[in-house]
Amino acid sequence: MRSNGPGVKITAMRTLTLFLCGDVMTGRGIDQILPHPCEPSLYEQYMRTALGYVHLAEHRSGAINYPVGFDYIWGDALTIFDRIKPDARIVNLETAITTAEEPWPGKGIHYRMHPANIPCLTMAKIDCCALANNHVLDWGYGGLLETLGTLHLAGLRTAGAGHDAQAAQAPATIELARDARVLVYGFGLESAGVPAGWAARAGRAGVSFLHALSDEAARAIAAQIKVAKKKGDIVIVSLHWGPNWGYRITDAQRSFAHHLIDDAAVDIVHGHSSHHPIGIEVYRGKLILYSCGDFLNDYEGIDLNHIGDGDMRSDLTLMYFPVIDVASGQLTQMHMTPLRIRKFHLERASRSEAQSLHAMLNREGHVLNTAADHMSGETLALRWH
Repeated sequence: MRSNGPGVKITAMRTLTLFLCGDVMTGRGIDQILPHPCEPSLYEQYMRTALGYVHLAEHRSGAINYPVGFDYIWGDALTIFDRIKPDARIVNLETAITTAEEPWPGKGIHYRMHPANIPCLTMAKIDCCALANNHVLDWGYGGLLETLGTLHLAGLRTAGAGHDAQAAQAPATIELARDARVLVYGFGLESAGVPAGWAARAGRAGVSFLHALSDEAARAIAAQIKVAKKKGDIVIVSLHWGPNWGYRITDAQRSFAHHLIDDAAVDIVHGHSSHHPIGIEVYRGKLILYSCGDFLNDYEGIDLNHIGDGDMRSDLTLMYFPVIDVASGQLTQMHMTPLRIRKFHLERASRSEAQSLHAMLNREGHVLNTAADHMSGETLALRWH
């Protein structure tokens, strides 16, 4: 293996190692501990200041010595990045980046991070932020435009939202070595709380919105990809879909994911919305992450971490590292690192917490023909039939 610049690996087998995760929420309470917090006022029924979420987390886990450095929130994930050196890093960014003061009317929860805190994303070398989710327009159209402008000025690519429908539907393009590219498309659905009224239109900003998981929608995505995809491109479709809690994967979700692979030449389906990881499928050699779970959130001090089954916790998460063959788009390996969120930063999961995630992947993967094996330490490897 030889190096060709930071974060880019070239191997004789022509594979790419990617990093994927679910919701990265750097707003609200997390924004308050960063060097440049927004004005903390909230419009929630039970909380009127974002500092309240900081105080709840401190009550549960101990004092947070803030303001923290921009690297703080990533914690142990940075060491793992340095060891694995993924070729591209793709997240679902579930917050607006804005100082806008007018929240979306009638919406109960509004996330925002101050634009001056953008180094918390750039220092982690994030390449692409999927934005077609239910929080990117929390602070109105002005807030969305400021979000897009801040990310693009910082060199981050975006997918799933834009100044108009054409921009929202366009893929984010990550250029890699030897003409390899990763194309990322983003879509949001009402099942994940994305309002239909947020759909981008001609002349109006918004998100790339899917009204239904239909054959027609899959064909429309296939037509988009056919125009853009070149030989050697890896195509990812990032979907904000499904409820916040629960392990159920609907027949409609499975059918739609299969259609994307069969008809649209999609190599990875990257799902998110649930607050916890759920089952994984490999279909015709292509990876389907139905929902990756939260990766960063400020829920630590509120009663969300133990809803339903014991392993349905929003503080436990996974780093997903699929290895993809460039020529075929096939998944060749998939490693996962269990982490937990504590004091608003990521740290290695305990042995029992890693075992809980391991057991969940095996239980939920049973009907999907996947399972997880232990590797060194608490790292998990996906196994599929």
